[in-house]
Amino acid sequence: MGVLNLTPDSFSDGGLWMDPPRALARAEEMVAQGADLLDLGAESTRPGGGVYGTGAQGVPAEEELNRLLPVLEPLRELVSVPLSVDTRKSRVARVALEAGADLINDISCLADPELAVVAAEWGSPLILMHSRGDLASMQRQIHFDDVVEDVIQELGEAADRACDRGVTRDKIVIDPGIGFGKNGPQILELLRRLGELQRLDLPILVGASRKSFIGAITDQPADARLAGSLATIGWAASQGAAMVRVHDVAETVQFLEVWESIDAAGGLQ
Repeated sequence: MGVLNLTPDSFSDGGLWMDPPRALARAEEMVAQGADLLDLGAESTRPGGGVYGTGAQGVPAEEELNRLLPVLEPLRELVSVPLSVDTRKSRVARVALEAGADLINDISCLADPELAVVAAEWGSPLILMHSRGDLASMQRQIHFDDVVEDVIQELGEAADRACDRGVTRDKIVIDPGIGFGKNGPQILELLRRLGELQRLDLPILVGASRKSFIGAITDQPADARLAGSLATIGWAASQGAAMVRVHDVAETVQFLEVWESIDAAGGLQ
């Protein structure tokens, strides 16, 4: 899943793709590099209370749509890969699906319950990402009894809420929410035991590309965390992740192609 941030304030590439022609060119480039789907986000969800200070400022649905639609509508005509829209708002989700989006990526885990209703009406796949609290403060006063067990339980409950609102279970993807309401040691523990999330019998998406826990380990800024991102992707693949959400598509595709070729060679005689 290639990331396309249409925002001025995303943590890694904010402001780079605000201009629709540049965004469209970047989207086509990622598809050419091997992205299987693209994830468009028009509201930064950089969490506050930790390394990002106050975090990103939320924007009204109209502003989010004003950023999104000038890219989403022409992009639907340019590429054949599925298009995901990263939004927390049911209004944005509805308009995006009407404009040609194929699935919704909800980092709030149904803070807006109507989002599940919209997904159900359209038969849209729905990504549910684990998070706690609001964006402005979720990196403060973090506590889990057992981060893996708590995340499994809360994602399972979110999936049940989506199903109660009409989403069929085969349309749900889960995301453990790396960096959202979790500190560094908790993130590492969650990644180490990622395979345990398969108990929910739902596809797992991991979005760890360039995130701050990699910077904490390597002392590198966001745009110099490719190697750390690839290490995380390799680990996630080994633990059963079905999808990875990344900024560096070409490098990730090459990494996974070689990884999978080595694994496949084990069956050769």
